[in-house]
Amino acid sequence: MTVTAPSAQTELQPYRWRWVALFVILAAEVMDLLDALVTTIAAPTVQKELGGSDSLVQWLGAGYTLAMAVGLITGGRLGDLYGKKRMFVIGACGFTAASLLCGVAVSPEMLIASRVLQGLFGAVMIPQGLGLIKEMFPPHEMGKAFGMFGPVMTISSVGGPVLAGWLVDADFFGTGWRMIFLINLPLGLAAVLAALRYLPEYRSAGATRLDLPGVGLVSVAAFLLVFPLIQGRELGWPAWTFVSMAASIAVFALFGRYEARRAASGRDPLVTPSLFRRRAFTGGLVAGLAFFSGMIGFSLVFSLYTQLGLGFSPLEAGLAALPQALGGVVGFGIAMSGLQEKLGRGLLQIGTVVMAAGAATLALTIHLAGTDVGTLQLAPGLALAGIGMGLTMAPFFDIVLAGVEPHESGSASGTLTGIQQLGGAFGTALLGTLFFNMLAGQWSFGAAMQVTVWVEVGLLALTFGLSYLLPRHARPEQQAA
Repeated sequence: MTVTAPSAQTELQPYRWRWVALFVILAAEVMDLLDALVTTIAAPTVQKELGGSDSLVQWLGAGYTLAMAVGLITGGRLGDLYGKKRMFVIGACGFTAASLLCGVAVSPEMLIASRVLQGLFGAVMIPQGLGLIKEMFPPHEMGKAFGMFGPVMTISSVGGPVLAGWLVDADFFGTGWRMIFLINLPLGLAAVLAALRYLPEYRSAGATRLDLPGVGLVSVAAFLLVFPLIQGRELGWPAWTFVSMAASIAVFALFGRYEARRAASGRDPLVTPSLFRRRAFTGGLVAGLAFFSGMIGFSLVFSLYTQLGLGFSPLEAGLAALPQALGGVVGFGIAMSGLQEKLGRGLLQIGTVVMAAGAATLALTIHLAGTDVGTLQLAPGLALAGIGMGLTMAPFFDIVLAGVEPHESGSASGTLTGIQQLGGAFGTALLGTLFFNMLAGQWSFGAAMQVTVWVEVGLLALTFGLSYLLPRHARPEQQAA
């Protein structure tokens, strides 16, 4: 049954199976989060067994997050047009099928293409769940429903790398690294069947057409930036790589101009142009790009350092990164104890300083211990960086969105989430390329890791500086939510 009733009616008659439906949505979130994390640990093993150059290691993560970044901007609108349940099921089916293609890939090219498909279908699936929660739950239950995401995502982020390492080392049925993708088959099929049975169908009565030219422009611009960053080193940095990166800026500018004209003509734009006239929001986007680039790029390089440089197994590499994930849980818990509402932007700034201190501690540890560094020696710096990460991320989205008007919040949320994913792709490309370039220049693994860490510190410093453009506190209704 398709429901197009206004929200007031939905509040009077909340959906009967809403809590069961919530767990279906959470299952999809877990699949997406795990697949964003697992290749960070498994990448060296994948490259060793499947072949391919060093760029394969980067594309495993960047292909997924780049496709997710582009798709998320318009994924939610697909649900408005064609029905949220229908698009959730299509996204889950496609994500599961793409996972199967990843698991049976016979070449690096096939694996990368399958990862891109995973990201695209994930971008169709994820926004529908968030939209359905807003439709299914009455206001007094909304906070509790969204509150379920914190523990689930925390457990996934902590357990994801460890699970990936365990699956690769266990080599179930001789599948090796392929099991990190094949495990999605039962999860995905169960999510699809449960969605067909328990998710309601909602469709927005006032939904407008998709901005396909806008999607095309932003996709081209992102690709022109990330592709040469990853492939340039292996090709010797030919002139076209720099032309491509410069062209990406021009295409982003063309995208902004097109969106402004589309809005002026009365058509619904992909991104509301007025957002970019708000200094706080624009500063928040750049701060988010810097922060998530450093965070995701560091995760990849740390996994490469522990496995290729220190000789850790995939499981040992996953366990080595565990202090950072647990530190993130601690930092998030501290923020949620009341500091987020009290300090607002100040908490974000404290978080970046703590995270930078943790990264500096890690670099110093690697410098002093050399090749004899062990998991316990790495733990303090990682844990401190994780605490700072949790403190930073807890208020980030609310603070950035406080700088926009209520009627712009939908477009702003989609754009900010897309920037988060684009930051992951950009960080994987930038820090991964830097790391491999130093190794090719006969730098030691430890020295290359230290430089990478200091680049992350620089990105955190940029985040800290841009944070002064943000509002001091989230809006009262955001804090209540």
